[in-house]
Amino acid sequence: MSGHNESILREPLITGNDITYAKITDDILMPVENKPNRAWWIGFIVSLMGATLWLVAVSYTFWNGIGSWGLNKTVGWAWDITGFVWWVGIGHAGTLISAVLLLFRQNWRNSINRSAEAMTIFAVICAATYVVSHMGRPWLAYWVLPLPNQFGSLWVNFNSPLVWDMFAISTYFSVSLLFWYTGLLPDIATIRDRATGMRRRIYSIFSFGWSGNVKTWQRFETVSLILAGISTPLVLSVHTIVSMDFATSVIPGWHTTIFPPYFVAGAIFSGFAMVLTLLLVARKVLGLENYITMFHIESMNKIIILTGSIVGVAYITEFFIAWYSGSEYEAYAFINRSTGPYWWAYWMMMTCNVISPQLLWFKKIRLSIPATWILSIVVNIGMWFERFVIIVTSLHRDYLPSSWAMFYPTWVDVSVFVGSIGVFFTLFLLFLRVLPSIAIAEVKLLLKTSSEQAKLAQIKEGHLDKTHVKEYVESLEKFDSVKQEEYAKI
Repeated sequence: MSGHNESILREPLITGNDITYAKITDDILMPVENKPNRAWWIGFIVSLMGATLWLVAVSYTFWNGIGSWGLNKTVGWAWDITGFVWWVGIGHAGTLISAVLLLFRQNWRNSINRSAEAMTIFAVICAATYVVSHMGRPWLAYWVLPLPNQFGSLWVNFNSPLVWDMFAISTYFSVSLLFWYTGLLPDIATIRDRATGMRRRIYSIFSFGWSGNVKTWQRFETVSLILAGISTPLVLSVHTIVSMDFATSVIPGWHTTIFPPYFVAGAIFSGFAMVLTLLLVARKVLGLENYITMFHIESMNKIIILTGSIVGVAYITEFFIAWYSGSEYEAYAFINRSTGPYWWAYWMMMTCNVISPQLLWFKKIRLSIPATWILSIVVNIGMWFERFVIIVTSLHRDYLPSSWAMFYPTWVDVSVFVGSIGVFFTLFLLFLRVLPSIAIAEVKLLLKTSSEQAKLAQIKEGHLDKTHVKEYVESLEKFDSVKQEEYAKI
């Protein structure tokens, strides 16, 4: 690989002109091996307060029952299932980045896959807490598993969406955890070899005796490809199953075949937005600008444009089919969404999910870190409102006007949701402290081929087409981690 020269027209995936293998290790392991800085502590304390709020709210729910939420006879699903679907969706980007982009040999994934995979696992944990807390008797949660039993062969109801969600979450979590941990093995071994005392013993246990010989690397790459092949269908299947919680019903607004692809696109959309929300802060606080570059940020913004546009087309298609179906109930469900009591939620969804991502067509906004970070948060606010609109507005007015009702969240509803965000960020910040946020071994593969210094060496050799060199140098102007003075001399 070291003898292969990548096209000079490709933008570098690692910037900086003094990068060595040792420096890559030192830079990425800096947060793990040193004491946390003030920014980390501030974030951790705020997140821990949120996690504490979640613990209080869930404990209150377990003690007093589901009646402590704002549910009523008409609106039997609300913030609970909204939060569940939202968290499952956020987890999708990790699988797409780690599995699908690996199969397509997209090397730009190497710098962002580790954090995205961790985000997937933590998001699925948050989603699972909603399933358990929604059960009236959470201590019987294991009943959703089709286990042999002594109750006269009492099996689960396979027609129940709760069982479908259990299968989706458990499969998704186990495969994602296996994929993430397998990729971590060489990096845990690196920390082990640099650590001393008790830390060395702990990392030695978790590295599973990784030796780094040729045979080990061959098996590592084989297993990674196999797991990527297994994970890729999950990108489509998990959120398809979640969408079927609604699509298989006969309720107007839910009974539609567009839900599976529409939910999958929305999940990737919100997942990439959350990856940007996390990594834009992490690259600055942890000093990782040379490894998470403007090229990575722009590439993720382009995926957000694509998936946001797909979601926008799905919204329009829903309205068209409601009219084209000739069903007055279906038509009313969508008119009620946009002009009824929850009109503000519908138009918030449309603004955040359809209009705001279109701003990323402008290169200046696409390359602006503050603008990208704000838009990534706006997108996930919009995706939460999308799930809220789909669920609550379809339920609160049914066929019988006398049973129409409004949903009003209680402090418990709000606390469970806000608290779950605290749990998520607490887990992510702990991950940044004990494990490398970037795959060290995979980034090192790019040093000789796709780094700025490798391309600069090609330019200095003087064998390249001058037009190509000019195009390459101009493309570097958008990078905030490239020193332009070096190219002014050439």
